[in-house]
Amino acid sequence: MGDKTSTHPGAAGRAPTAERPSAIRNVVLVGHSGAGKTTLVEALALATGAVNRAGRVEDGGCLSDYDAIEHRQHRSVQLSLIPVEWGGIKINLLDTPGYADFVGELRAGLRAGDAALFVVSAADGVDGATRMVWQECAAVGMSRAIVITHLEAARADFDEMTETCRAAFGGDDPDAVLPLYLPLHGAAGPDGHRPVTGLIGLLSEQVHDYGSGERTQRPPDAEEAPLVAAARDRLIEGIIAESEDETLMDRYLSGEEIDVKTLIENLERAVARGSFHPVLAAAPAADGSRHGLGTTELLELVTGGFPTPLERVAPAVTTPQGAPRPALTCDPAGPLAAEVVKTSSDPYVGRVSLVRIFSGTLRPDETVHVSGHGLEDRGHEDHDVDERVGALSAPFGKQQHTVSRAVAGDLVCVGRLSRAETGDTLSAKDDPLLMEPWVMPEPLLPIAIEAHSKADEDKLSQGLARLVAEDPTMRLEHNPDTRQVVLWCLGEAHVDVVLERLRARYGVRVDAVPHRVSLRETFGAAAGGRGRRVKQSGGHGQYAICEIEVEPLPAGSGVEFVDKVVGGAVPRQFVPSVEKGVRAQAARGVAAGYPLVDVRVTLLDGKAHSVDSSDAAFQTAGALALREAAADCRIDLLEPVCELRVSIADEYVGAVMSDLSGRRGRVVGTEQTGSGLTLVRAEVPEWEISRYAVDLRSLSHGTGRFDRSYVRHEPMPPQLAERMREPAKSQA
Repeated sequence: MGDKTSTHPGAAGRAPTAERPSAIRNVVLVGHSGAGKTTLVEALALATGAVNRAGRVEDGGCLSDYDAIEHRQHRSVQLSLIPVEWGGIKINLLDTPGYADFVGELRAGLRAGDAALFVVSAADGVDGATRMVWQECAAVGMSRAIVITHLEAARADFDEMTETCRAAFGGDDPDAVLPLYLPLHGAAGPDGHRPVTGLIGLLSEQVHDYGSGERTQRPPDAEEAPLVAAARDRLIEGIIAESEDETLMDRYLSGEEIDVKTLIENLERAVARGSFHPVLAAAPAADGSRHGLGTTELLELVTGGFPTPLERVAPAVTTPQGAPRPALTCDPAGPLAAEVVKTSSDPYVGRVSLVRIFSGTLRPDETVHVSGHGLEDRGHEDHDVDERVGALSAPFGKQQHTVSRAVAGDLVCVGRLSRAETGDTLSAKDDPLLMEPWVMPEPLLPIAIEAHSKADEDKLSQGLARLVAEDPTMRLEHNPDTRQVVLWCLGEAHVDVVLERLRARYGVRVDAVPHRVSLRETFGAAAGGRGRRVKQSGGHGQYAICEIEVEPLPAGSGVEFVDKVVGGAVPRQFVPSVEKGVRAQAARGVAAGYPLVDVRVTLLDGKAHSVDSSDAAFQTAGALALREAAADCRIDLLEPVCELRVSIADEYVGAVMSDLSGRRGRVVGTEQTGSGLTLVRAEVPEWEISRYAVDLRSLSHGTGRFDRSYVRHEPMPPQLAERMREPAKSQA
């Protein structure tokens, strides 16, 4: 910023290290898919000397998006850490996926970072999902800056996109979102487009010229100078308005010229505090050049204006048993408190954990305590064990560079933690701690799977366990009613990645099959049935006869069994046998193979034989009696109904409510939950919402959110129920 320049960039292929928290910056890159986050990371790595040419490390491997799935899909699907060094400061760049299906990786990046770079494409603008992430960062006071990319696009306009960002991110204070530099355009090409060849510093009033392929600095010429004045005044006023020095505004209004050094110092403090959000421009380097447009300016902002880990409030901690503990401070000499923000598997070294150190110093080969909250509904167990830490390393593309230790505020990869999973806390074994978890997105798209072959079936359980350990946004369900293995994911792209990892990493091929919902059966009216099990030839015989009456009960009653036999027609010892047979048949269903519920079965009469009656015979008779009663009565199918709570922008409320009605939903209420947001509550059959996670995203342009909870089972429409019975009829 201003006239500041930086020296001592990092060396290609060498892992940067930090000895103290003040020499660390943890920066997470946020933006929609295709905005240019990964390209920007590679440009910054090139500018710092971390790589020898764009996107390539010294051994020729890719710096980021090196995963085979990312190559095939041409997009980031996981959180990546790229550490670089600039001016003696270690910068941990956290590249996050922009696609909504991988919001779990974004959440992990926000947990690990102390400041956010919002990457906005000049060709595409700001989408609703990016606005929502900005609001999340604002709620916790995270420092933010904006980088506009794709200025080479035919219709790209920096000034227009800056105004778009001011409207999208400025809220009640758009003057807190202002550019630090203005783009300098070169001569128009054959298509009339004028490429950006440099930047004009509004505070320094110097031109940073990239036209030659290298960054040079010069005063503005006569044509360029008028571009600066109005924008510079606006920027100075914006900085002064956010300054903590109350005398600065009075001095400025009295006509005093505020020196550049004072302005830069106040700017940096406002950025670190999260109250001012500078806008910059960036573009990749031309062939043969190390400095991409705006990379040096951006590195100066990151090292000078973004907060150090010392300025971050650490997550609250307790003991694993829940007793409160003092707040953590970012002190390398303090108690060890670190958190696993990402878990991945390497075919050669096994499980690798990306860890953020909040307090203390982590060293290789020491024993730590692993504490985990557990997410039982997603297949994660609680952790409360000691583990020995393996080697510590810094990632660099596919390579891992060994480091000797990691101090508070830093990020490091840890090997050989076989039990630790994403979200777990690492602490001293004699002083175990547990950190308050961050909010994990709820997976709401079900995909039922079956092993492709017997060989795959043998490996499926282990492969799924490893997959769940890596991805806390996925939930594994073994549904006892439908007997299906169900993976709950965040969207279709998430499903593709999960199944591809299962195949490529763990050698397990699976087939996706239709997801079934847990239906129930019940009697539509009272009915009677007689069960007869008589076999008196060929050895020991079987003799049991029972008569029952079945009547429907209110929802939620289950299956009741009542004994009204008189005169000992069914001996006392065989009444429980009849009940056992009835309940076993009810669990198997009586019409379409779904469990029978909400009925009262009354045993009225029966017959027994002094020799041939047995427990097995009366169990069979009880089951046959229930089946006979069902044959002469209308059997209703009950489907599960869920309550949906949909949070949506006001402009989409009508479309959402219309869509819910088309899904046989009943809207039960709406309420305002914030500026421009409405919460719609509706009861919808589960059958109708298996793909709602995908459909709502399309309907709301990625801004809608919902959660669901089971309410009850209720009768299914007759025409749909008949369709559900057809498979059972064909198998009869």
